[in-house]
Amino acid sequence: MTILGIESSCDDTAAAVLTDGRLRAHIVATQLDHARYGGIVPEMASRLHEQNIVPVVRAALEKSGTGFSDLSAVAVTHGPGLAGALAVGVSFAKGLAQALGIPLIGVNHMEGHLWASFLPGESEALRHPFICLLASGGHTQLWQVNGSGDYQLLGRSLDDAAGEAFDKGARMLGLSYPGGPAIQSAAEGGQPDAVSFPRPLAGDPQPNFSFSGLKTALLYYLKKLTEQEIKAQRADIAASYQAAIIDCLIDRLQVAVRLTGVHSVCVAGGVSANASLRSRLKSWSRTEAAEVVYPPLEFCTDNAAMIALAGYHHYKAGRTDDFTLPIVPGLRLDS
Repeated sequence: MTILGIESSCDDTAAAVLTDGRLRAHIVATQLDHARYGGIVPEMASRLHEQNIVPVVRAALEKSGTGFSDLSAVAVTHGPGLAGALAVGVSFAKGLAQALGIPLIGVNHMEGHLWASFLPGESEALRHPFICLLASGGHTQLWQVNGSGDYQLLGRSLDDAAGEAFDKGARMLGLSYPGGPAIQSAAEGGQPDAVSFPRPLAGDPQPNFSFSGLKTALLYYLKKLTEQEIKAQRADIAASYQAAIIDCLIDRLQVAVRLTGVHSVCVAGGVSANASLRSRLKSWSRTEAAEVVYPPLEFCTDNAAMIALAGYHHYKAGRTDDFTLPIVPGLRLDS
């Protein structure tokens, strides 16, 4: 069984080939054009997906040694994401599946992240049930994963996502986009307790998140400083701001673990690549007697390998879609 996965929900055009649960190839074309604007420009993203999707798919097939005739199904992200970007991937997937006479499988982008820790092959990285902390630029959520298609939402951000907090914080500090890697780099050598930033919802009995107040605290702190002072203190400010975000993530994860009694945890999404978060979680896991796993770094950000793997699980369960599959920019995993 060979699945072609396609991902185009935001600014990465990606394709991957998976055979019997084992990854054979994955290609990602990242749109660097957005960096100058400090964020994603939707119209530009759509145009670049149109340019990239055919060569990316061809490159993935060539790298895997697979021909179109070898494909069993096409799995594609149909939400959530940018409408125009999703439309490019879904339209291509529909046309290809129809031309080849093979099934089409719509995959929720967030579901892909839930399974990213099982890449590059279908190993039993965690036994069910497990809790997934999913932290990215658009979402921060806690899920209990009981099996393929059986997901229970435990908590979510009530306002901004952790990745957005990194992006906006980096912009305020005069750093580059994307903000997560920029703040991590700027924080090297800085003191994480130099600035006392708030930890929103700390101690709340429900495992939800909030990051808007933290962003506001950074804004007001920086307003008190001159440009020279910000430059001199940038490492300490970045380290303190990063520590506050990480504290919030771990505190809320701990609440979820204690509420459910589930001590198997995966951490996914772009924020899971943060080295400080991984280090802190390693210490936390020993205290909580929890098992924590992460995707390989190349699968933390958006990719088609995770879409192909989620599609593989759907296909094995007999779940496929017809060619009326819609794009759903606000698609929820619990809908």
